[in-house]
Amino acid sequence: MITLEHIGYFILFLIFIYWYTTATFKFWSSRGVAGPKPTAFIGNFHDVLFSKISLGEWLAKYYHEYPNEPMVGVFVRRTPLLILRDLDLIKDVFIRDFSKFHDRGLKTFEDADPLSQNLIKLEHARWRPLRNKLSPAFTSGKLKEMFYLLAECGNYFQDYLERTVAKDEPIEVRDLTARFTTDVIGTCVFGVQMNAMSDENSEFRRMGKYVFKVNSFKLFRFRVRELFPAIYKIIGPAMKDKMIVDFFMNTMKDAIAYRRKYNVVKHDFIDQVMELQDNPDKIEIKLTDELLTSQLFVFFLAGFETSSTTMSNALYELALHQDVQDKLRAEILDTLKACNGHLTYDVIKSMKYMEMVFRESLRLYPPATLLVRRANCKYTFSGTNITIPTDMKIMVPVLAIHRDPHIYPNPEIFQPERWTPEGKASRHPMTWLPFGAGPRSCIGARFSNHQSKVGLIKILEKYSVHPCEKTEIPYKIHPTGFLLAPLNGIHLKFSKL
Repeated sequence: MITLEHIGYFILFLIFIYWYTTATFKFWSSRGVAGPKPTAFIGNFHDVLFSKISLGEWLAKYYHEYPNEPMVGVFVRRTPLLILRDLDLIKDVFIRDFSKFHDRGLKTFEDADPLSQNLIKLEHARWRPLRNKLSPAFTSGKLKEMFYLLAECGNYFQDYLERTVAKDEPIEVRDLTARFTTDVIGTCVFGVQMNAMSDENSEFRRMGKYVFKVNSFKLFRFRVRELFPAIYKIIGPAMKDKMIVDFFMNTMKDAIAYRRKYNVVKHDFIDQVMELQDNPDKIEIKLTDELLTSQLFVFFLAGFETSSTTMSNALYELALHQDVQDKLRAEILDTLKACNGHLTYDVIKSMKYMEMVFRESLRLYPPATLLVRRANCKYTFSGTNITIPTDMKIMVPVLAIHRDPHIYPNPEIFQPERWTPEGKASRHPMTWLPFGAGPRSCIGARFSNHQSKVGLIKILEKYSVHPCEKTEIPYKIHPTGFLLAPLNGIHLKFSKL
């Protein structure tokens, strides 16, 4: 029987829950930081929590609502987070005061997510020595050495294109470009034939699609991990995706075993991993198979997904802007004629309009729509009296900055001419952040740049791209994607020149 006493206890319990979920809500106002009013239990996170908009769009919403503020204070449930708007303060966090913000504050949960121990998520103590040891695989010198492999993949890509275009059907270009980038990453970085273009059912392509496919279970796991980390630490191991872990662990072990057996040396990422295995005393952290495989996992995923996204988004805009496409093709054909069709690292680097198109594509569609840093000490922002405590997370709204009309007039318009030398010099260095900035910027940015450009050259050399009846205009961002992606794919018509 329910008594008045029971009802009283229940009311007290509800009051406690309400108090607990709102007790932090004066955190920003007490520090003089402007921000939207939070809601009990949810904070300001409802639009993302209910999959109405993406994280990048969520940050952009508050970025634009407070145009005269250097920063905006928000809440994810009861946790305060800071959105930085001021470009000089962003530069301080990424570069000048990097030692105070050298972590991203992303948890690894090694029992539940063994492959989360990668350079993106690792804390500074393990990130720094590991990055130093792996960086040689991504230098300009190394890229020049392996460029013939990239060009070779480009030739295979043209063969695949010919077979695909011959079907005379609209092409979903995200899948098309992902097959190319998957093979490039496999060949150039890991020395493994992934066969994503020759085999429609390539295991690597299937695995890449699986990792990025969003479903209700993945969303549930992601939200538990981000919103209830203490609970996830307990239940996470039971939710582990064993198929992914086993696949990449076996891929690395097989690649290393083959090289050791046949004395194969390629001076690539796998060789760097083998050197670490052979000389563990040369690095001041404990090396495990999971730690090393985590780097293979993130390089593979970041290498194929971000570059294929960049290529497909560029093709989308080129299809809608035939004048830009014609101008870029003219540069491609002139360049190929001048080098007798022999692409090299330096030839790609010499293509000025290609670079402008590449930069504008990444401005309008940055794969990572936000960047995160964690304060590892109490910190006062320069020129302000605003101090944040240790462990406060800073969010840099990349998508919002890239589409700010005060920085880029008519930001929704695809306009490569923004990227003339004079145009670049006139803007703050923190206004273009697709690869981040400072010591924790993307290790593979240079590789991604050249990989994407080779793919675009191989397409536009022989084909023109156009919108078709399945092309979605305007572009709609998927609200639950981990990286910026179109809601319903990108479908285009290819015509042979």
